Amino acid sequence: MRKNTFVSALTAAALVAGASFAAPAALAQDGMAAPQDMPLPSRQYVIDLGVGALVSPKYEGADKMMVSPLPIISVGRFYVPGFGQVSDGEKTTRGVFFFPSFNFVGERKASDSVKLTGTNKVDWALELGLGAGFRYDWFSAFVELRQGINGHSGQVGQVGADVILNPMERLEIAFGPRADFASGDYMGTYFGVTAAEAAASLGNLTAYKASGGFKSVGLAARASYAVTDQTALHLQAGWDHYVGDARNSPIVRRGNENQFTIGTGITYRFSFDLF
Repeated sequence: MRKNTFVSALTAAALVAGASFAAPAALAQDGMAAPQDMPLPSRQYVIDLGVGALVSPKYEGADKMMVSPLPIISVGRFYVPGFGQVSDGEKTTRGVFFFPSFNFVGERKASDSVKLTGTNKVDWALELGLGAGFRYDWFSAFVELRQGINGHSGQVGQVGADVILNPMERLEIAFGPRADFASGDYMGTYFGVTAAEAAASLGNLTAYKASGGFKSVGLAARASYAVTDQTALHLQAGWDHYVGDARNSPIVRRGNENQFTIGTGITYRFSFDLF
C-alpha cells in the first residue's frame, strides 16, 4: 500500500550557501510548513516536529482509502560544522530556495485488494533527492527530483506553483497546480503488469508495460496557523489525475484515475545549540 507519509521538505534548509533563500510555500508532496510570520529563534537549530493523520489511496491507482500516521518535520535553521549556518533563518518573500526532498512509499501486496490478485509484492521504498524554487511575494514555483531506494530504483519528480495568501495574522494559505513525472523503472514497478502476473490474476489484469513520463497532474492546497510562537496547526489536501501510461495501466483502470488526499497535523518548534 502507498503511504504518502512525506515529511515536510526541511522547509528552509538551504543546500547552497550564498543564495537568497525564501521558505517554500509548498514543497514535494505538499509538506506542511510553518507560517511565514512565525518568528525563528537565533539558535543553531530550529526544528518543527509534529504528527498528524493522512487519508489517502491504499496504493497507486486504488479506489479505496486508508488512514495513516503523518509525521511532520520542518527545519528553519540548520548548522553544519565547518560550513556554519547553512540556513540563516531569514524568511524573505523574494528569492531562490533549495531544499532536500524525501518520501516514503509503503509496500504493496496482492492482499491489499482483490483487484491486485496475482501481482507480486512491492517492498517499501525510500525516495531521497533535492528541490529548488523561486518565490516572489505571493507567488512561488518549484521543481524537485528524488531517487528511489529498495522498493524501486527509479527517479520521480514534481513541478508546481503556488499562490500564497495571508488573510489574517499567523495564517498562511497556499494553493496551486502540480505535475508529477517518473522514470520507466518506477512506472513499471507500480503501473506495469508482467505476463506472469496477468496469468495469475485469473483474467482480472492484462499484461502491460508502462514507460517513463508524466504520471499525473493535479491541484494541492494547504493552510497553516501559528497558535503560538512554538505551536502550529496544519491542514492539507490534494487531487491528482493520472495521465499517459499511468492512466492506461490495468491497475488504474480497475481502480481510480483520480486520487484524493487530505491530512491534518500539529507541530511544536524546538530550538537549540550544539556547537
